[in-house]
Amino acid sequence: MAGGPAATGEGIGASAPKSKLAGILMTAFAAFGGILFGYDTGTISGIIQMDDWLRTFGVATAVTDDHPIGFFLPSNRESLVVSILSAGTFFGALLGAPAADILGRRLGIMCSCLVFSVGIALQTGANNLATFVVGRVFAGLGVGLVSTLIPMYQSECSPKWIRGAVVSGYQWAITIGLLLAAVINNATKDRQNHSAWQISIGVQFIWAFVLCAGMSYLPESPRWLIKRGKDKAAAKALSRLTSLDPQDPEVETELNDIRIALKEEQELGESSYLDCFKFTHNKIALRTLSGIFIQAWQQLTGINFIFYYGTTFFKNAGIADPFLITIATSIVNVFMTLPGMWGVERFGRRSLLLWGAALMCICEFLVAIIGVTISVEDKSGQKALIALVCIYIAGFASTWGPIAWVITGEIFPLAIRAKAMSLSVASNWLWNFAIGYATPYLVNEGPGNAGLGVKVFFIWGSTCAGCFIFTYFCIPETKGLSLEQVDLLYQNSTPLTSARYRTELIAQDLHVSDVKGNIDARHDDKGSAEKV
Repeated sequence: MAGGPAATGEGIGASAPKSKLAGILMTAFAAFGGILFGYDTGTISGIIQMDDWLRTFGVATAVTDDHPIGFFLPSNRESLVVSILSAGTFFGALLGAPAADILGRRLGIMCSCLVFSVGIALQTGANNLATFVVGRVFAGLGVGLVSTLIPMYQSECSPKWIRGAVVSGYQWAITIGLLLAAVINNATKDRQNHSAWQISIGVQFIWAFVLCAGMSYLPESPRWLIKRGKDKAAAKALSRLTSLDPQDPEVETELNDIRIALKEEQELGESSYLDCFKFTHNKIALRTLSGIFIQAWQQLTGINFIFYYGTTFFKNAGIADPFLITIATSIVNVFMTLPGMWGVERFGRRSLLLWGAALMCICEFLVAIIGVTISVEDKSGQKALIALVCIYIAGFASTWGPIAWVITGEIFPLAIRAKAMSLSVASNWLWNFAIGYATPYLVNEGPGNAGLGVKVFFIWGSTCAGCFIFTYFCIPETKGLSLEQVDLLYQNSTPLTSARYRTELIAQDLHVSDVKGNIDARHDDKGSAEKV
């Protein structure tokens, strides 16, 4: 069903013609950073299966059918190499808050690219496992910074009527990165020298250069400039994003709403990380915990099991060419993100999260049930598994993939936005690390391993049921609202009643300045009556 009436009133570019693409294209370009995220996540799945990489960083063993080149990667090394990126990204995400507040959103993204490039250089030139792992850590720091700063920048700079689609573009870029990783891995996997994996890793210099160079031409976030007291610069930046004159009344109205919301938050004092968990009329604690848990649940859908270990999993399941299946699942991921980018502004955030969780839950339980009842030689059963995995990926790509980032980017008030977002994104990477590290021990056969194999999908199916319950009770509908109107939504409704109050906000065209003005007027009237 439709998500409600079209948004009207205040918001970046609310009165600017919707055919003006300048601001949209500028903020959409920032999504290119998702390619760094997606490519670095996806490339390791194929690299650890390449012959030369195994000879360079693996452990020698007898030549067998399972180890035809006489080298293999033990579970402990596999866990370390795959998951250490997420350890770096966890700390990078936490560093995103001071980087965003001190350097600004735009310059912070540019510096992130430099950190990321150091990690890529170390990995490309590595000739021992220690250097490769350190390179993964530095690359992770860069990706963690980017994953905090880019959704923040996009949310603060996008027109509200298309903010969800613009921020969803970040997830789409992640899926493109995963697809590029699968294609390039497939193209280089048969090389029998270091270039097999060095090309796959070194190509990431291109992504970092394009993002860094492009961001140098984009404006800074007007909300950050207001927070730093740079009102003239904020007006200029906002005029570029809206294609309006800096003196236009609509620009001043937007800036005034930002000032009022910021002043109200700053009256409570300088914010710290502890302030992100305060129980106030603005429901700060609920909002922070919602951001932390929605990112955790996104990881617990099990999606990165496919993209971290998909090549290994499909190979063990008896698939003839697991590299090609990985490309196929990546293609599904890319193209099914597009309906999500459209649907987030058509049907809303909350309903898509609920439907997505239900679909993924069903698919994963079916994969688990079919997987434990068929043999490796059952070709029709294997095709059914691949089909269900693709449907599951389609469900994730069109709902939880992009929308978790949209929610994280828009539910926090300005005073704590950088800190709360860094906590939320750090949660994503903490769970990413935990899942990446634990999965080989859960799935692989042998001493010290659980040997679950395909039965691991029973776990992912259960966690998707948890995603449904969490969304129903904790996530409000924020479609079509400005970031300042989201504050009003949290103050005056609950997640269960948010859709109705959101409709009232849009119908009455209420803004922070209107509500604040009414409150101040009531206080003045009360004071006058007491004086009389």
